[in-house]
Amino acid sequence: MGCGNVFFTLLISFSVALITYNIIISSNAPLKQELPGPSRSSSSIIVDPIIKMPVDKSRGGSGSKRLFHTAVTASDSVYNTWQCRVMYYWFKKMKETPNSDMGGFTRILHSGKADKHMNEIPTFVAQPLPSGMDQGYIVLNRPWAFVQWLQQADIKEDYILMSEPDHIIVKPIPNLSRDGLGAAFPFFYIEPKKYESVLRKYFPEEKGPITDIDPIGNSPVIVGKESLKKIAPTWMNVSLAMKKDPETDKAFGWVLEMYAYAVSSALHGVGNILYKDFMIQPPWDTEVGKKFIIHYTYGCDYNMKGELTYGKIGEWRFDKRSYDSVAPPRNLPLPPPGVPESVVTLVKMVNEATANIPNWGS
Repeated sequence: MGCGNVFFTLLISFSVALITYNIIISSNAPLKQELPGPSRSSSSIIVDPIIKMPVDKSRGGSGSKRLFHTAVTASDSVYNTWQCRVMYYWFKKMKETPNSDMGGFTRILHSGKADKHMNEIPTFVAQPLPSGMDQGYIVLNRPWAFVQWLQQADIKEDYILMSEPDHIIVKPIPNLSRDGLGAAFPFFYIEPKKYESVLRKYFPEEKGPITDIDPIGNSPVIVGKESLKKIAPTWMNVSLAMKKDPETDKAFGWVLEMYAYAVSSALHGVGNILYKDFMIQPPWDTEVGKKFIIHYTYGCDYNMKGELTYGKIGEWRFDKRSYDSVAPPRNLPLPPPGVPESVVTLVKMVNEATANIPNWGS
């Protein structure tokens, strides 16, 4: 095991040194005067890069389906585990419905060892980064876990959906990627233009305008498997280099790894169609509508009049962080009248999953 840690340390250190060298020698390259956005994509794509549905929704016969494999990275914590169990329950239900291009599923467990849910959830065990290398930012294990999975696993599908434990699939997901482009959700807080001076350390001017970096993270993203095989090692290297640089670490904080994926995708010339309808994030998004995923990253706090009390613990609340050391009980109380549909749907779906998952809470 000691030799293994030394090997991983040497491998990561070499990778970081290599990308740092490449960044330094290319930092003085002239800026390309290119138009961002549509110029990178097929003329059949709508000019506005943020669109709600694919332009071409035709499928042809059943043989023309472009299946994607859903992959979720997770630790073996109680917190991540109960979310993965709920997520996989809804994945199985939605996969079997019409209009789904959902293929296989893998939980990429980056704890380095198997857990008791291996028979419940299809799982690939990845090794974590060597001790101390994540500098307390556990999310750095995500790109390293993807590198291992893509190198070692037999993945049948030609596309990958990168998802997260706190995603609940509310509708069958079609393959939203097309014409060599990925499909991703745009995050309002990923702002490449605002942080251009920082990002030029990793995306030199010779690579193109800063607007070539899409306002995305790595999830949710549907991308071609071969493209992701190229992106993932760069994503890992850029993440580590960003974390090591005090200016970048301070600028990006907890979303550093998201910026690293966006940069890496741009470095490999993989643009993304931005789908606002990919997911919602309660309580700020109030309606489910035609969205595919509920991302319950924010706490939902309400008084008994159904009024949001964000920033103050509500008389009624659902916050995943309340269950960091123990799984939520079955049959959570529903929100009071007046609470938005998105929050009600979220709690009902959690309740259905926990009611039907065997040995819940164990």
